Amino acid sequence: MFLENTANQQPGLFGLKYSNRDFTQKEAWGKNCFNSSLPASLCSYLYSRNLENIYIKLNSSLRVEHSSISTDTLYGIDPQSDNLFYAFESQFTPYQQYLIGTLPGVDLVTQARNTGTCLQAIEIKLTALPDHTTCDLSEDRYGCEIVVRPDTIVYLACSFAEFFRQHPSYIRNLIDENFSAVSDWTEPDFIMPYIPQMINVIDSMALLMLERQKPLLIQPVWKTEGKSPKLSENCLDVFVWSNLAFTRLFVDLAKLELNAFNRIRSIARHTRTIVWLFKMMYDFSIHGSFNHRRIIDSLSYNTRNDKAFAVNGRVTHAYMRSEELRRPRIQKGEIKRIILGGGQNLLSPERRFDAIIYNSPDLFNY
Repeated sequence: MFLENTANQQPGLFGLKYSNRDFTQKEAWGKNCFNSSLPASLCSYLYSRNLENIYIKLNSSLRVEHSSISTDTLYGIDPQSDNLFYAFESQFTPYQQYLIGTLPGVDLVTQARNTGTCLQAIEIKLTALPDHTTCDLSEDRYGCEIVVRPDTIVYLACSFAEFFRQHPSYIRNLIDENFSAVSDWTEPDFIMPYIPQMINVIDSMALLMLERQKPLLIQPVWKTEGKSPKLSENCLDVFVWSNLAFTRLFVDLAKLELNAFNRIRSIARHTRTIVWLFKMMYDFSIHGSFNHRRIIDSLSYNTRNDKAFAVNGRVTHAYMRSEELRRPRIQKGEIKRIILGGGQNLLSPERRFDAIIYNSPDLFNY
């Protein structure tokens, strides 16, 4: 246990002793910072409570299953260690060797302070429970929306490349010569017939990597009382997606379309993500690297590249369903042990007029 003393303390977050953010300053508490800093702190807090994160992994049936992962395993270092440095929105430099061009940043890179060594690259999605598609359902059917950015797919591909760099013959055997017949990767009509084969290759890669799957994305949930902004008594918990389990969020949607219509009818965002991941690995199998920016920009298929894809709570519930989703383990009374030294006073929340109206029924009593 290393519960921190909050008396006479400067603003800060539990466990985040060394980082590239100064939590005594207001700019470190803006939305874009808080949404990754708080989850990192929450994982550290769970560790102090001898609790592990829920780990969503892939099994040999290509279905997700739940286990647990301790925060020291997740971070690659004991979160109590003075040797841990939290580098937010930074590059995980070991992945640079797989890319042509500049490596994008990732939400969190854990580093060893004594050497500067990068330990883990982690994307973070702080998500509300329930979302707008599940808030009117029964509590045991609540789910969270996940919006995924293109850079997450780059890091996903790099995690695949890291494995296949050590097993180059595996990937060459998986990606056969059929794909050399694709004359124009930018044309949907040329690509759609190949998508079932791409799915098969991604699945085959995943099966080869089962024993080496690794954390990719931290998804803390914060639970409210239905539509209201009032926190539930049990309101916080952390789910961690492995790189392989994460692929199910877009691969399974494409499989549903194939099962229903026996073909891919258009390249929607989740289908495009399959093409992106496959093309990155296809190029890697030939050249040992891939140009992520060119792939993302040229293979847009008339859809904006501001996000890779999004899945709503009705979709994610099937993967996250658990007692921890129904009743998160951290209570709202514990938030004061995570946000320290009056840090809450430095927050700059977005003002939502619809939320204010919804939670001000007295306005209509005149």
